[in-house]
Amino acid sequence: MKYLRAFAAACAAVLLAGCASGYLLENRVQSFSGLTALPASPTYRFDRLPSQAASASQPQVEALADPALFKAGLRRDDASPKFAVQVTARVQRVLSPWGDPFYDPWGWGGFGWRGRYGWAGPPIPYARAEPWFHREVGVVVRDLGSNKVVFESQAVNDGPVLDDAVILSAMFDAALQGFPNPPQGPRRVNVQVGGQQQQAASAPVAPVPAPAAPPATSR
Repeated sequence: MKYLRAFAAACAAVLLAGCASGYLLENRVQSFSGLTALPASPTYRFDRLPSQAASASQPQVEALADPALFKAGLRRDDASPKFAVQVTARVQRVLSPWGDPFYDPWGWGGFGWRGRYGWAGPPIPYARAEPWFHREVGVVVRDLGSNKVVFESQAVNDGPVLDDAVILSAMFDAALQGFPNPPQGPRRVNVQVGGQQQQAASAPVAPVPAPAAPPATSR
């Protein structure tokens, strides 16, 4: 098992080292859609559940989802929205599949002391497990005219410690891939994370104002 730990650590190092050029983030996605095409004015506003309204992190989740909604063809307009969009995100630390909770050169085992002298101490669950995270994002789109849900999608990813903001943003891209007519049933969606290509496509670029002309000088 310690060789698997070393292999996993090496893979994580390669993954982090490749952030400058980007890498593919694998997602498990399942979507349901009642839309055949986008309306002429595909505007939306964010809706929140009572629990989300009280959450300090919900505005951050919506900010991460907004670029993906823009790329999917939706335009935010709180004044006259066609759709109401509800987004969710969940991050949970879990036991790494590569971690070996029993290996420790100092004699501390995953479920207590596994001393070299044959005695055991109090349990310490997974004391040596590698960090690993289970992440989920969800998107629900409701037509405000009919009050019916017309689109629902979820993306799931499991992986090592990385920037939650970067990963969740890419997961919203995966959840909205193919909108408004995504493939039916569960599927795997790989999203490019990092690198200039992903950064340029993550959000619309604001126009750069022209430099002001220098003041005229009198002779």
